[in-house]
Amino acid sequence: MDIVRFGIIGMGGMGTGHANNMPKISEVKLTAVCDTDPVALKTAMDTFDVPGFDNATDLINSGLVDAVLIATPHYFHAPIAVEAMKAGLHVISEKPMTVQLSEADKMIQAARETGKVFGVMFQQRCLPEVQAAYKIIKEGRLGEIRRTMLIDAHFRSQAYYDSATWRATWRGEGGGVLMNQGPHGMDLFVWLGGLPSRVIAQRATRQHNIEVEDEALAIVNYPNGATGFVYETVNEAPTSTRIELLGEYGKLVLEYGSVRFWEVPAGVRAFSDSTDQMWGRPEWREVEVPLEPHETGHAAIVRNVARAILQGESLISPGPEAINQLELADAILLSGFTGKPVDIPVDRAAFDKWLARMKRRYPGKKSAGPAKRITDPQFKK
Repeated sequence: MDIVRFGIIGMGGMGTGHANNMPKISEVKLTAVCDTDPVALKTAMDTFDVPGFDNATDLINSGLVDAVLIATPHYFHAPIAVEAMKAGLHVISEKPMTVQLSEADKMIQAARETGKVFGVMFQQRCLPEVQAAYKIIKEGRLGEIRRTMLIDAHFRSQAYYDSATWRATWRGEGGGVLMNQGPHGMDLFVWLGGLPSRVIAQRATRQHNIEVEDEALAIVNYPNGATGFVYETVNEAPTSTRIELLGEYGKLVLEYGSVRFWEVPAGVRAFSDSTDQMWGRPEWREVEVPLEPHETGHAAIVRNVARAILQGESLISPGPEAINQLELADAILLSGFTGKPVDIPVDRAAFDKWLARMKRRYPGKKSAGPAKRITDPQFKK
């Protein structure tokens, strides 16, 4: 095999964006598309000049593809991924990998049993500033992490939520900002700072006429006693994402487009324990962080998965690692609604039972007209 034949399942805004990207990636070729909506399917077939299928099973069994990229609403990610891997295909799932950790476990188990490549679309890991931050942490230059913070502020209009019946419903999306806009920021937060062990959270629906949360915050605790803070919203403008990590030997601040790092050579606690100076404090200095060019955007993840298939390249965002973002999101959801602390790993049965109650309580929303399938102008980021 010298090229990976991809099928895209779900030809809404995201799926169409991925299809437009395929010609830019030399290791792949788009050979099939799938959508349950006949108009969307016909449009995709005509636009990209490939065969189309109105259900995932037929595409998976068509013999036309070596891998699938799943860009459906969230609940369909897991069953399609498991079916595809068991049929011998490699898989990229859009974020979040799914809603329920019990279903994510099945995806990871299928990848282990079949040996197929399974990646998740966390393309922001490829950003030069993120790669530089990751390198600093892997080299141990922060030392033991003592405090973390994520402020992840987005904006979405009511028109966005009104564009499709599945959006912002428990039955269709499984959550709000924590399941749609927040996964990228939370993925970087746990990838760089580690996975918390306990969460106590609050959530609210402040600005939109929707079933699910448009704002959530949490205090998080770590096994070593460190603490952190997470804030997710779709109610702010201008938008921004900021991650802070404070360690024994330094502080790292990451914002999209920049990363800053301060070294504390003596160590924060080490200095405190050893100094005889009442008003003494350790010296610190900011260190320039070089940024190396990297391919970014969704295409970088597709290329990486293709190279993993063809050449054995290490995955940037493998499924067994990407599940940590979902651990955090599900913990915040469960804690925010129950008002109780939630331990990580999250109790799968408890979360599934709670989510089933939310689905029973909220019937979803009726269609106000045709769904709007428009690719986000920020798709490449």
